[in-house]
Amino acid sequence: MKLKHLLILPALSVMGCQDVQPSQDEYDKYPVPEGEWEEMNYAPAGTKFALWAPSAEEVSLKLYAEGLGGEPVQVLPMKEADGGMWRAEVSGDLNGQFYTFDVKVDGAWLGDTPGVWAKAVGVNGDRAAILDLDTTDPEGWDKDVRPELKSFADIIVYEMHHRDFSIDSLSGIAHRGKFLALTEEGTTSARGQKTGIDHLKELGVTHVHILPSFDYSSVDETRLDQPQYNWGYDPKNYNAPEGSYSTNPYDPATRIREFKQMVMALHRAGIRVVMDVVYNHTAVTDGSNFERTVPGYFYRHKPDGTFADASGCGNETASERTMMRRYMVESVKYWVEEYHVDGFRFDLMGIHDLGTMRAIRQALDEIDPTIYVYGEGWAAGAPQLPADSLAMKNNIGRLSRIAAFSDEFRDSLRGPFGNDAQGAFLAGLKGHEAGIRFGLAGGVEHPQANLSEARRTPKFWANEPTQFISYVSCHDDMCLADRLKATLPDADVAVRKALHKLAETAVLTSQGVPFIFAGDEVMRDKQGVHNSYNSPDSINAIRWELKRENRDVFDYVCGLVKMRRAHPAFRLGDAKFVREHLEFLPDTEDNVVAFRLKGQPAGDTWKDITVILNARDRATKVSLPAGTWQVVCRDGRISPDRALGTVQGGPVSVAPRSALIVHQ
Repeated sequence: MKLKHLLILPALSVMGCQDVQPSQDEYDKYPVPEGEWEEMNYAPAGTKFALWAPSAEEVSLKLYAEGLGGEPVQVLPMKEADGGMWRAEVSGDLNGQFYTFDVKVDGAWLGDTPGVWAKAVGVNGDRAAILDLDTTDPEGWDKDVRPELKSFADIIVYEMHHRDFSIDSLSGIAHRGKFLALTEEGTTSARGQKTGIDHLKELGVTHVHILPSFDYSSVDETRLDQPQYNWGYDPKNYNAPEGSYSTNPYDPATRIREFKQMVMALHRAGIRVVMDVVYNHTAVTDGSNFERTVPGYFYRHKPDGTFADASGCGNETASERTMMRRYMVESVKYWVEEYHVDGFRFDLMGIHDLGTMRAIRQALDEIDPTIYVYGEGWAAGAPQLPADSLAMKNNIGRLSRIAAFSDEFRDSLRGPFGNDAQGAFLAGLKGHEAGIRFGLAGGVEHPQANLSEARRTPKFWANEPTQFISYVSCHDDMCLADRLKATLPDADVAVRKALHKLAETAVLTSQGVPFIFAGDEVMRDKQGVHNSYNSPDSINAIRWELKRENRDVFDYVCGLVKMRRAHPAFRLGDAKFVREHLEFLPDTEDNVVAFRLKGQPAGDTWKDITVILNARDRATKVSLPAGTWQVVCRDGRISPDRALGTVQGGPVSVAPRSALIVHQ
């Protein structure tokens, strides 16, 4: 996530809490509750309500018949209790009703809020719903299990936005743009190409990373008949699914049930689910659920009392504070336990403190140590905590089993984030070989990673290759097809296809965890738009006819995925093994990187696998040891099951803008 919301957020007021802002020491003195942090506990005989509001003078509970409109049917005072809590209990069966809280601080009522822990909400998330969550479980939910995962090294991530993936009118999907789109089997494009979940199975990825799916602010769920689009990095209710992805945003149970149906369908397909979470900021500051509950507490402030803004979106949350840390830990646990989510991608993870990320990892390990956690190891601005205390990329080595994206590998392949027209290795620019080697080694220290290069080797920051996300594009930037057009404007389609395949080869032969942006496998484009967070479907939608047009690219990526999954040498998962078995070949030309996986590491059936990446516009020669070598990949074709032929040891030719993969 970059500065994507600055264009849509209203100007944020900094009055009120900033005039008499409590000090950090005063926040630390706020009492904290023991036991479960529940704001609503439903039973047919009566419902219990609770709100942590330690700075409140009064708290009112409002009950509504509907999730939108109308006056409250009851307004009840809540009673102050231990640990900064306010409590109320209402007898009778309230199932299907809605509620809000209103908190009074310094003589002023802050305005209605569903609380910070709403697990079910009405349309647009302004009111929380009273609901028996057990009634939202789809048939078979009790038997849903995570697909087997032996090691983080086995992961291949596919990042997608619900609407992008299925909204195309030619997708053959009935529930286009909805959670249920990923439950439909047997869908095809107009030309018979597999789409939807069958496409994912055909591709062979292990994890689907879904962009924010909690309730967010920017889409008006009462106007879904009108064009609206957003990535969803503007959180409103962190613990309820987004209503616009459901078939009925007015019914609180529908969005919950359909999210579960989606997860269960993906699990049946052998695919795990990663949820993109955005705990680093909220969509608005004044008027947010945090601010209307405990003013000031959940956010960091500058020395002058104004809201800090390391997110670039108007605020940054204070993960280091006791109840914010607890909130984040319990929230991820809730998504795992209630929704069976299998992993989390943390937006601007560099804003969060190391202690909180360690607490999250520990809590998830106690549930299931195979749950994967990764994030952006940076912030959009300077957070208010010291850099050495934050989950920045350079501190990843101080975190166990938490990964970060490698912008170094990305930029070495296709060029820097800040200049769309500037290329790198793929564009034939010299001096990026060190960055490619760095990425192929999975960001772990390697004695050969700084072989004669014109550019400085990036700093090694991963303890293990499973802490390193290898990618060339994601939602938050140009997709690969557009980037190649921007950096090589005179290149024809054949050249761009060749380089597209070469880039994916680098990502999927890296010892890091490979990450594919949805649609890159069919050369999806966004018409050159860099930051498409609110662009229309005409920009963001995956056009499924591209799968037919670029079938060779799709088949090539499928072959890479199949090869990686079949051959453990490409996913050693241990820095020691990487240093022991990954050998970079010397004496290569500019824009050529070659490596060998010595022996048969991890019991691989292939021996001495050798990969040569040639980004030059002409052929290059690389010397192989004596013997007969089986060709797996050559001239833009890949066949992991049946060799494409053989070559003999000695100088071998590698075609322009292509990879050669051989083994003995």
